[in-house]
Amino acid sequence: MAEYNVENSNTDRLSEFEMKQKTIDRAPFRNLKISDSRLLNTLEGRRKCELCYKSRKFFCYTCCVPVIDSSYFPRVKLPIKIDIIKHAHEIDGKSTAIHAAILAPEDVKIYTYPDFPDISDKEETVLIFPSKSVQTVSVESLFTKKKGENATDILANATEIVFPIKRAIFIDSTWQQTKAIYKDQKLRELRCVILKLRISQFWRYQKKSPRWYLATIEAIHQFLVELHTCALREGYPDIHSSMLNGKQDSVTNGKESEECVEINQKYQGQYDNLLYFFKYMYDKIHSIYDHDQLQAYKRPLA
Repeated sequence: MAEYNVENSNTDRLSEFEMKQKTIDRAPFRNLKISDSRLLNTLEGRRKCELCYKSRKFFCYTCCVPVIDSSYFPRVKLPIKIDIIKHAHEIDGKSTAIHAAILAPEDVKIYTYPDFPDISDKEETVLIFPSKSVQTVSVESLFTKKKGENATDILANATEIVFPIKRAIFIDSTWQQTKAIYKDQKLRELRCVILKLRISQFWRYQKKSPRWYLATIEAIHQFLVELHTCALREGYPDIHSSMLNGKQDSVTNGKESEECVEINQKYQGQYDNLLYFFKYMYDKIHSIYDHDQLQAYKRPLA
């Protein structure tokens, strides 16, 4: 399970987030389009993984394959490829990275360090990493081709959704393990992207980590939402506000213009189902434990 830090905020912004925290925590997924996972409750017992023959509940976190029928969970199509580099000592059963591999198998692949994905095209690949020792960039800045030219200028004449990258790499491990992987020269040559502020809803307590450190699946979802909205020249939607209640799609003579919808359609939860298993497990934990009593949610916001 990785811990993804985000942009530092000033005191005023931090105070604002503190005031919103309790409200958000009451129903953190209410504005997201996540399929109803209660169907998983109808599955009894455990199943044997066809690859390693170990007993698993929904998926094998060792082999990265489901052990239940695909009708029990959604599939998500991503706009780019996602590679996850996992530390060999990371406990598979505690990692949320496997969720992405199960829900978006065509676009997500997990590697165990020192194995690496192919990074032959460094210009179209970025590393999502909360480093303070290197120069980091925002997702929005990826859309800037040259100095003085912003994302709106680049996409002004676009006729389809344009993404400036084809691949993003995430590190899945504890913070100390993550820093060890990052020292590898293959990763140091990549642009390092930092995410916007977001409160983590991960239930596992990590000592000395603030609530802005996201679980791997949260970070992947956050990154894709930012990427999508920047590509469509939208303002970034706060996932904890009514981001799905935007303007209506363009209509021509009572019918939707396909071209306008393709380029102007606001983010409508296309990647929210990446949190399908995450939300299910969150709900399970909170059916047993009081939210306010869990140490993970007592972590500081700084």
